[in-house]
Amino acid sequence: MTSAAKASLDVLKAHGIVEPLDAAIVLGTGLSDLAGSLSEAVSLSYADLPGFPQPGVSGHAGRLVVGRSHGRRIAFLQGRAHYYESGDPRAMAGALECLSALGCGALVLTAACGSLRADLPPGSLMLVADHINWSGLNPLIGVASDDRFVSLIDAYDPALRARFRAAARRADLLLPEGVYMWFSGPSFETPAEIRMAGLMGADAVGMSVAPEAILARRLGLKVSAVSLITNYGAGYQGGAPTHDQTKLIAATGAQKLAMLLGSFIEGLDTP
Repeated sequence: MTSAAKASLDVLKAHGIVEPLDAAIVLGTGLSDLAGSLSEAVSLSYADLPGFPQPGVSGHAGRLVVGRSHGRRIAFLQGRAHYYESGDPRAMAGALECLSALGCGALVLTAACGSLRADLPPGSLMLVADHINWSGLNPLIGVASDDRFVSLIDAYDPALRARFRAAARRADLLLPEGVYMWFSGPSFETPAEIRMAGLMGADAVGMSVAPEAILARRLGLKVSAVSLITNYGAGYQGGAPTHDQTKLIAATGAQKLAMLLGSFIEGLDTP
């Protein structure tokens, strides 16, 4: 364990956060308010947790909130740091290592994304089945041990995906699966890049998720990811994405995601 992760773990313990987590959920752009569903909540600024990132993007609150939902021990990470903010694909490494050391049964990544499918309009949810790392970057470059050679077969855990499908059925929500393609950002993709992404098998594009999934798999965490579709990709179905649009649609679509996450958490104690 790195010294920063140990120091963050000590801060959590000093605030009474000592029990393992049933799930930790990273909230993407415009989704921070979902953490308000927790009871017995303890909230800490990332600034008080060594190794946690300092998000520099509007729509990311930069707080860790730990509490209970449906009797389960849950952590919400209100925001993330992205590669494009500092040029570091390991931006979330410290936070994920701390959660792993505390004990985390499942890591759920959420993100606002652009759609490449007509049946995934803005406001839809998509369960990530796999990703394409188009950026060519990797958060494990420079790690000096053989555990950098991480297998990404079933990177998005099949059992967790099955739980999400069951959760969607209970909540009467549509949850198609698809492939997420990671672009580095911060500029949105060009129409030509969107056409290329579709030809390569992507169903949605975004600027996060993939590096966090890679880091988490190295730590042995089970990972799942849900995309909230906030726009069509540039040039597709008339798509012309903006950050303001992303935040607006994320805020209006958050209720649907909250229903899904609540159903998922409620079902964590079922086989």
